[in-house]
Amino acid sequence: MKLGLHLANFTYDIGPPGFAAKLDEVVSGADAVGFDRISVMDHYFQIPGIGPAEHEMFEAYGILGYIAARTSRVKLGVLATGVTYRNPGFLAKQITGLDVLSQGRAWLGIGAAWYEREHLGLGWAFPPLRERYERLEEAIRICLQMWSDDDGPFTGTHYQLAETLCSPRPIQQPRPPIMVAGSGERKTLRLVARYADQCNVRGDSPEGAKRLFAILEQHCEAEGTDYQAIERTVTMRFDPGPEGERAAEVVDKIGELADAGAHAVLGSLQDAGDPRVMEAMGRLVIPQVAEL
Repeated sequence: MKLGLHLANFTYDIGPPGFAAKLDEVVSGADAVGFDRISVMDHYFQIPGIGPAEHEMFEAYGILGYIAARTSRVKLGVLATGVTYRNPGFLAKQITGLDVLSQGRAWLGIGAAWYEREHLGLGWAFPPLRERYERLEEAIRICLQMWSDDDGPFTGTHYQLAETLCSPRPIQQPRPPIMVAGSGERKTLRLVARYADQCNVRGDSPEGAKRLFAILEQHCEAEGTDYQAIERTVTMRFDPGPEGERAAEVVDKIGELADAGAHAVLGSLQDAGDPRVMEAMGRLVIPQVAEL
């Protein structure tokens, strides 16, 4: 079982002048203790359930560029890029640049977007869900074409590109991995089966994750793709405690998700700014789940 650190909360109560040093401490710590990957959200306002909208939030690929420079091993990606926020050709260039500058550590996580408030607040169009899914599929196809030998045009319903030239090319071959994120049973998981190397679904319960994986397998059968080749990931919260007093509970929950069919768990870390918590993950959780 592989573990990823998901950075969803950037409020460390230290103010902007101290933020870079604190982030450096968190991500270099995650790199050192054995996390497999680091992800950030694609939001501009903080989201409900984590904090008030006014809390600190950073543009995803900008902060990943900084994280790439402060780490050497962890894979880097967004969980998940909202298709409405960027032209897909520009997105492919962002992923490519991150891959090249991180020496082959980038992955594309993408979804249909959902947070209407920040769309309206910052002036992005927020089309109906059906259109967002149409755009999502076209965006994936554009990225695949830009990472191929086809530099020709792309003509879709929502996006038209006269050239799909991408230079430099990504370091990873044949391309950076693609994750389609979300638990939508009819559309999202079908897009996973059709295009993706990875999925990410809710990890609220092992039973729920197992059910969604079974639906994904059905979509793979219908699409003629290999279900076993798709890395299945879930999200949860890691809370081992500063002394590791709850580490066994974290390990047990991860074990249940592994039994449900997950290959990797991407988790937000409670009190990630406390070095003792990061150390507890590296000492008491990551080694224990490595063989699951």
